[in-house]
Amino acid sequence: MLPASRSMAFSALRHLRPWKARLRPPSSRSAARVARDSRAEDELPVFKYVGERARRKDRVFVWGFSYTGALGIPSFVAPDGKGKKPRKLQLTPYRLEVDEKISSAACGYGFTLLASKTADITKVWGMGLNKDSQIGFHRSRRDRTRGYEFILEPSPVPLPLDRPQETQVLQVSCGRAHSLILTNKEGVFSMGNNSYGQCGRKVIDGEVYSESQLIHRIERFDDSVVQVVCGQDHSLFRTEKGEVYACGWGADGQTGLGHYNIACFPTKLNGDIAGVNIIQVATYGDCCLAVSDEGDLFGWGNSEYLQLASITESTQVNIPRRLPFTEVGKIKQAVCGGTNSAVLNEEGHLFVWGYGILGKGPNLLETKTPEMVPPSLFGVSEFNPDVKVSELRNGLGHFAALTNQGELFVWGKNLRGCLGIGTTDDQFFPWRVTVPGNVVDVACGVDHTVALVKSFT
Repeated sequence: MLPASRSMAFSALRHLRPWKARLRPPSSRSAARVARDSRAEDELPVFKYVGERARRKDRVFVWGFSYTGALGIPSFVAPDGKGKKPRKLQLTPYRLEVDEKISSAACGYGFTLLASKTADITKVWGMGLNKDSQIGFHRSRRDRTRGYEFILEPSPVPLPLDRPQETQVLQVSCGRAHSLILTNKEGVFSMGNNSYGQCGRKVIDGEVYSESQLIHRIERFDDSVVQVVCGQDHSLFRTEKGEVYACGWGADGQTGLGHYNIACFPTKLNGDIAGVNIIQVATYGDCCLAVSDEGDLFGWGNSEYLQLASITESTQVNIPRRLPFTEVGKIKQAVCGGTNSAVLNEEGHLFVWGYGILGKGPNLLETKTPEMVPPSLFGVSEFNPDVKVSELRNGLGHFAALTNQGELFVWGKNLRGCLGIGTTDDQFFPWRVTVPGNVVDVACGVDHTVALVKSFT
């Protein structure tokens, strides 16, 4: 019997013999075998790897509550096969098939607007809840005199443009039941519910908004409008000169026009922002924020949830006031939801305050002064020191942050799956959303979200 060591050696040699056979020169192989191997190589798949000049495609992804049609996927609401059930919630990003390159998106209360800078006549598409004609009039196929109250897929919104081939849509914004559309050459258009003058026109007693075909052009500005923002029932407009106008419901101070409950036409705001160059305005609920070119922050409106508690103990502020947030540095961008607010400074650091899920865990539910969310929660580390938050967005109860790496992080109330993280659980810390591409922009609603994505290949 061989010693154990020699037995192991022979065993190893037996395993090596097949490799020796493979290493024999081709001349020792039969002609038939060579031909067979050649045919096998010809049948192997050919993989083409994408180069640096590959054209990346623009995609749109949606998630959240689908029953209103706000996601634009008809089969979710009305399945076309027997035995299939409607899909009430879409908990992860789902690709929306659109032929056009979408450049702007906005989410309202159960509806969505998409816009493109196309030269075609159609530049805006709407989907979802439309009981107040907040996404325009969409004629019924069965009765041409009637319109649909729910739009289940992206449908064209005909704008009354004088020069449709030259005019581009720059931005869309959605409120509770009204919408604003900003163009580059023909000003601002509004549609939907105007019960409080939020569409920038006179309130008409008894006006029926359902199936309305009225799209109003707002013209009462001293300068060109460069940003439009819808609150719940009010509207904000920022001009090229850095001035801010407001109209709509103002009982909580959200129009910044003093104690006027209703403002039917856009009116210039004064207060602490008078003479200040404002570069961004933000609102979604009943609180408003504005950022100046010097990085200062201003606020007005509802303060029931400590949004403006740094300057008042009252539950509302009726005119714009400067907020003393010097510790956050030079502010680049601000957002505010229903109960909470956040700012992003020029260094890419994010600060939160107010009430609710703020992004620093379940132990921080309210604060009247901004607290920084640790940069490590957005992927910053010693191996990735250059990662920064570049854009900030919000819905009524949740936040979204985009990094300079094209990644999307979300946190907050996960109402009906609006966070897109695969569950309906609330998220107390920033969590990355898995999307096949780099996220370019995102729009947050009450219970659904839309992301504009640039594909990897």
